[in-house]
Amino acid sequence: MSEAPAIRVLLVEDDEDVRISTTQLLTLAGFEVESFASVERARPHIGFGVPAIVICDVRLPGISGTEWLPELRDTDAELPVILVTGHGHIAMAVQAMREGAYDFIEKPFSAERLVAIVRHAIERRQLTLQVRALRDALENWQGIQSVLIGRSAQMQQVRQTVKTLAETSADVLVYGETGTGKELVARCLHDHSARRRQHFVPLNCGGLPEALAESELFGHEAGAFTGANRVRIGKFEYASGGTLFLDEVESMPMAVQIKLLRALQERSIERIGANKTIPFDCRVVAASKEDLKAMSDQQKFRADLYYRLGVAFIELPPLRERREDIPLLFEHFTLLAATRYERAAPLLTSAQLADLMAYAWPGNVRELRNVADRFVLGLLGERLTQTRGVGSSSAAAEGVPALPSGLPQQVASFERAVIVEALRKHRGDQPATATALAIARQTLHDKLRKLGIAADEFKS
Repeated sequence: MSEAPAIRVLLVEDDEDVRISTTQLLTLAGFEVESFASVERARPHIGFGVPAIVICDVRLPGISGTEWLPELRDTDAELPVILVTGHGHIAMAVQAMREGAYDFIEKPFSAERLVAIVRHAIERRQLTLQVRALRDALENWQGIQSVLIGRSAQMQQVRQTVKTLAETSADVLVYGETGTGKELVARCLHDHSARRRQHFVPLNCGGLPEALAESELFGHEAGAFTGANRVRIGKFEYASGGTLFLDEVESMPMAVQIKLLRALQERSIERIGANKTIPFDCRVVAASKEDLKAMSDQQKFRADLYYRLGVAFIELPPLRERREDIPLLFEHFTLLAATRYERAAPLLTSAQLADLMAYAWPGNVRELRNVADRFVLGLLGERLTQTRGVGSSSAAAEGVPALPSGLPQQVASFERAVIVEALRKHRGDQPATATALAIARQTLHDKLRKLGIAADEFKS
């Protein structure tokens, strides 16, 4: 992956004195500036996705700034264009804003105002290009990577484990908090196995009444009990040749656990009311949000069933432990929601991104998806997580440790995610990362040490 270039300023001004002084002003403020005397000279430096913003005088020889604006919009509709206008041209500049200009500034302008506008425009351009890069990554991902989304080391390990286990017939136990994607993992195990042409059969054990659990799992014969008017095929039979997914297995009644253990050991079942055993050949993937080993130690779950289910393990990290995946996941869900609701996919502001990165996400990926849906529907304000149903109180309700509320802790969390993403983008190259982040190399080194980030882990 090549180094991501810094966002530069393309200044178009025919007055040489103004062009030189403005270039010096912006350069001293830390911006990279290229200046031109006319639109014709600047035009070759513009293209879709160019890492730049444009500052252009309204009155120019040849093509004017307002005449150039439609061409710039056609080239890249999200390219920030700042118009510089004299007092008599304000109405023209306001009309240009309506036609897509980012902002305008009136001559004579203060250095502080120009620098502030340019800084905001560059920030917007960075976000736009970041979103485009995320969308390109999502479009180019295939297979397990396109389903179990994330660039974090944790998700890379999850994908590798799923890929390894999918090729086997081993039963799998998936651990994870509510909303981390346990069923998604089970479906990936099925879809990438030799069983993918047969049924994937999910069963939520938590919502299964004890009186019906045995019938759901093993089926029954006609007349086996009152109301059994016909033969019912149970989940084990229906999943034969495919995959049976037992969600919330920790809530399965003890009496049913005994029969489940026997079925797993013998790979056969008996329908209720029948004497004939029926063999089955299905992989069993069980999922739990509780530690089954601890539950078995407390005699709340059968130890023998735990050891029978626990042939292979996959543990899904909560979203708060892989915050660097939040921008990619949120963009993915935003695009899905935009397609589903037939709406344009909106762009995040930097404040909204910081809000997403700082939030504790007690509902994990499922909660993030719900926020993306509301974001696309226009139901949220600038603070995406400060709305009914999404807030710090929900973290406490779920027993999830909330992110420290103090500003330094939130800043550190956001800063860590930004640095990790930059290191990944530049494959662990610290000088390139420091340049991209616009900080000194020693500053980056100090931050890596302070935040406990090992740059070597990102080298390829």
